[in-house]
Amino acid sequence: MPVLGPVVPADERLGVVPDAAVVVEDGVVAWVGPAASAPGADRRVDLGGRAVVPGFVDSHSHLVYAGDRAAEFSARMAGRPYDGGGIGVSVAATRAASDDELRGLLRARVAQMRALGTTTVEVKSGYGLSVADEQRSLRLAREVTDETTFLGAHVVPPEARGDRAAYLDLVCGPMLRACAPHARWVDVFCEPASPHAFTGDEARRVLEAGRDAGLGLRVHGNQLSAGPGVRLAVELGAASVDHCTFLTDADVEALVSAAGTTVATLLPGVEFSTRSPYPDARALVDAGVDVALATDCNPGTCNTSSMPFVVALAVREMRMTAAEALVAATVGGARALRRPDVGRVAVGARADLAVLDAPSYEHLAYRPGMPLAHALDLGSGAGSVPDAGPGPDAGPGPDAGPGPHAERGVR
Repeated sequence: MPVLGPVVPADERLGVVPDAAVVVEDGVVAWVGPAASAPGADRRVDLGGRAVVPGFVDSHSHLVYAGDRAAEFSARMAGRPYDGGGIGVSVAATRAASDDELRGLLRARVAQMRALGTTTVEVKSGYGLSVADEQRSLRLAREVTDETTFLGAHVVPPEARGDRAAYLDLVCGPMLRACAPHARWVDVFCEPASPHAFTGDEARRVLEAGRDAGLGLRVHGNQLSAGPGVRLAVELGAASVDHCTFLTDADVEALVSAAGTTVATLLPGVEFSTRSPYPDARALVDAGVDVALATDCNPGTCNTSSMPFVVALAVREMRMTAAEALVAATVGGARALRRPDVGRVAVGARADLAVLDAPSYEHLAYRPGMPLAHALDLGSGAGSVPDAGPGPDAGPGPDAGPGPHAERGVR
């Protein structure tokens, strides 16, 4: 998997073009620039001055699950702390669901993402935690994206808590062999502060086994405490370490040294939903760390698929500028997936575009909670969120069809 180049400041990445046009051919950007200079095209769509941005790249989600944990959320709001134990509730519900039930839930969540401007999504397993159920989760996830992640090491399931070593053997052996053909990545919840998750040594074993099976590396790290997750991810060259809520100076130094290799993916929806401290995004950006934003859409700690909401949280609660948050939600997510073909509007990139019912990207934070963004249906491909039917807030999204097209608006 490619290692990406150095981090570029957000203001240098935006490249705002007023009254712009984008020419698309066969799902790829063929030209972009001022509309007055645009070459001819077979068909022209005028977006009426709306802002056009890269489709959001959600590089961390858990969309294959059944069941409901609203009661757990209410308990947290009343003061009960989060320790990862509620994952077992989702495991039981997911195991009990049929393939068709899980497929229907998954496709509905994907449609909601498109309706909110997400065009590329990573989907993890982790709510099966048996060989058959983890394989099934990844097989279903592969129907909607190529960015699939094996997360058999999410937590130790209830039936295995008496013998953690045996479960780790299962994850690194038969489960990995069954799941690797359906996955691009391997992940682990490295969190010694949780009795349900995995220590640094256990996480290392999972990651090294996944790497030996040909999978790229991702890490859940430093969510509940300043643990070994970040430095382990950097040491092993993981594409991304996600959460990064509690960091030491040494963790930040490690992330700075790994810029261009390991992205720090921040998930502020989790802090919103657990009443936990937010990551210090301002310090990370100022230090030169490569930062991404993602939803962590899941049934327990962040049941939202809205990247615009995440952008608004990043600006309001983590002191990112609107430009930094937009870049982290697009370019940053693409870097976290090592995908140079998405997350940007540039010649040769995939024509994965999002339209905002607003004149500028700043409205994503300025008007939080509003259904401003939707994906344009201009093509699909590896890692892209397919058009699973119009969502409830899809808005006007033309089907471009084959051949070159000019999409006009403000970028």
